[in-house]
Amino acid sequence: MPRQTLDAADATQLSDDEIGPGEPLKRAQWGMLLAAAMIGGVEGALLFLALGRVGLTPLGVALIAVSAWLTAWIAFGFGIALVGLKAAWRAPPAPVSLDRPSGPGRVALLLAAYEEDPGLVFGAAEALSAELLRLGAERRFDIFVLSDTRDATAARNELASFLRLKARAPAMPGLHYRRRAQNTDRKAGNIAEWVETHGGGYAYMVTLDADSLMSAETLLALTAGMDADPNLGLLQTVPTLLNAHTVFARVQQFAARLYGPVFAHGLARWAGDAGNYYGHNAIIRVAAFASSAGLPHLPGPRPWGGHILSHDFVEAALLRRRGWGVRLAPHLGGSFEEAPPTLIDSALRDRRWCQGNLQHLRLLGAPGLHPLSRLHLLFGALAYLAAPFWLVLLVLGAVVWPSRALAVGGMARVAMLVALGLNLALLIGPKLMGLALALKRGEGRSWPGGARALIAGVGLETVLSFLLTPVSLVMQSMSIFDVVIGRDSGWRPQRRDTPGLTWRDVWRVHRGHVVLGVLGAAGALALDRALLVWAGPVFLSLALSSVLSLLTSRPAREADGQAGVLATPDEVAQPTVARVAQAHRAAYAAEAALRDEIDRLFRDPTPVYEIQAPGLAEFARRRAA
Repeated sequence: MPRQTLDAADATQLSDDEIGPGEPLKRAQWGMLLAAAMIGGVEGALLFLALGRVGLTPLGVALIAVSAWLTAWIAFGFGIALVGLKAAWRAPPAPVSLDRPSGPGRVALLLAAYEEDPGLVFGAAEALSAELLRLGAERRFDIFVLSDTRDATAARNELASFLRLKARAPAMPGLHYRRRAQNTDRKAGNIAEWVETHGGGYAYMVTLDADSLMSAETLLALTAGMDADPNLGLLQTVPTLLNAHTVFARVQQFAARLYGPVFAHGLARWAGDAGNYYGHNAIIRVAAFASSAGLPHLPGPRPWGGHILSHDFVEAALLRRRGWGVRLAPHLGGSFEEAPPTLIDSALRDRRWCQGNLQHLRLLGAPGLHPLSRLHLLFGALAYLAAPFWLVLLVLGAVVWPSRALAVGGMARVAMLVALGLNLALLIGPKLMGLALALKRGEGRSWPGGARALIAGVGLETVLSFLLTPVSLVMQSMSIFDVVIGRDSGWRPQRRDTPGLTWRDVWRVHRGHVVLGVLGAAGALALDRALLVWAGPVFLSLALSSVLSLLTSRPAREADGQAGVLATPDEVAQPTVARVAQAHRAAYAAEAALRDEIDRLFRDPTPVYEIQAPGLAEFARRRAA
């Protein structure tokens, strides 16, 4: 894979056929951006009207500017959801076609693993093979487990699990296991090495994370979509969250299941062939990826330099630069992943994403990129940069409003209330759109507990999000601070399951947040009660952050038809591929102690001279050599 040029200074090194034809934004794409900017302007005008009655100060001007920008930011999301609601409302989800793909090329399913539970990885591989066998589609697909695991014991467990699976399922599609000697460039490097060593034998690759799954119907539909359009380089599905066992994960699962479709349909309609890539659960044309998407290292030290952490956005931009289509397929179901189990785990993952997305700011001037690709890179960074701006808005509001505006009546007070109502409408609107779409599609009947439980779930999710969002914004702001001062996030293994956090765990992470919330509330009360009213929600979230983090890490009730209001239809009618994967994962978990004992015996310098017979349940008496 040749490394691509991303430095604007090297633009002259690219020929026309390397960057494809330049394309301007379309009228509808410009319209969305301009509409968001206009709504931000309305917010600014309302605040100017309110503050202008008492005299503007430099802090007041700053408040107006920050608030207008943040309003435009959330207005863009509102507009995407509105477009998605319109598109999905008129076109109910169609069943996935079971027509066999017509192309001759083979397809590789790539499962990337890094210090993962082998039951998660190989349970998914076994479930995927069972799906393909079920539809008689196994001849066109191979499965590759691509490991970057560094721990020697974990690597031996992976190899033992691979051999176990090969022995148990000889009829499954071609199964391969590959562990790199050096995990250069992490996941992106692992995929790139596979492309260089094996990619020539395959037309397409389906990228999957360790917690990813797809139904056979979806795999066939993705393959057929690539066969039908030779200019399509990447087709991205919208994964549904599954297997959420903690309160925090179930909140994320509920929100993604209900609100995700309007955003996905809207983004697909707005971006068209210049869509984005989210790193997994997508199918990619191997030849296009090999020729277009080789990632260079950014100059300078980490965290701003080195290999690109959030590689997926950049790979999509490079594919589009060479003229390949990159599309989102919101109409396809049967694509699944898992959510982080706790707020702390989510923040740890976010830390790496934050660093990777801020790296994208260095690439905005890369030569030949499609305008929408530049916007994807910019918006990815702004998703994190917005966090400290919300905190700046809080501080500015705390200084400006209580001392000047709250005492003013008449039009100023009306303008303030309208400005506040506008922001609330933009934040709540997409939730109501997702609810309306679900009810229109008749999902109120399939949702556990019916329409009433669905509506109650929206209320509960909104309250929990309201409580968790401020502390999440503070944690994201600290991630940005870490990157600014030069701290590298590294690449930590993700924790998929958790037995529940302890008080010590949450206090170690949230003690600073608690102190900040308590002292901030006390100071606001001492200065001005109006200030406490303005900043109260943030102080409450921070002061309760350790309690919220601990309680939401607790296991929630499993879905059983009488589940709580955060249950989803996929829990009650669990997809076949997910149910099979869970069963295999449990079988691997039951054997964990046996694998550990085998590993211990092989590492023990004292030889084993006898092994007790019944199923290897007991190991051995030993004697010195």
